[in-house]
Amino acid sequence: MATAANRSLKARARRIRLLLMDVDGVLTDGRIYLQSLPDGSAVEMKAFHAFDGAGLKLARAAGIRTGLITGRDSAATERRAREVGMDFVLQKQAEKLPAYERIVRAAGVHEEEVAYIGDDLPDLPVLARAGLAVAVANAAPEVKRAAHYVTQRAGGAGAVREVVELILKAQGKWQAAVRSARA
Repeated sequence: MATAANRSLKARARRIRLLLMDVDGVLTDGRIYLQSLPDGSAVEMKAFHAFDGAGLKLARAAGIRTGLITGRDSAATERRAREVGMDFVLQKQAEKLPAYERIVRAAGVHEEEVAYIGDDLPDLPVLARAGLAVAVANAAPEVKRAAHYVTQRAGGAGAVREVVELILKAQGKWQAAVRSARA
């Protein structure tokens, strides 16, 4: 039997037209690798989970727009966002709420039509405004308390895919997404 909390979560997920997220700790496991080079410079490396990439492609195919808001600036993040067809990529955003507001305006959606996935304290202002606030399993306790949903999977380990599945199932689009899935 569906609980009131499950019905509320599904109702929120049914309205989603835009899925936004943080990067480090959400699309990645939160670790930032810096490789020192002989000239004294460093190269940043990030690991992204294939499940998350596939999920973002499924979301796009189902008509859900996607994007990210991150405080860091990373060529690896930019490339991954292009690979999975993200609509909005805002890096170097020390304060995420103004970036969120710009994206919501540009996308032409209402806040109740936005899902946001976060993991740490800078995500709290956005989570407070999103129609569906999501914390990854390994998020800070304050973020988990602010969320409507906490994923089973950790950030960087398929949590974004889990949220995409939640949204598409609530919208009755999951079976069509499965049938049309492409690499």
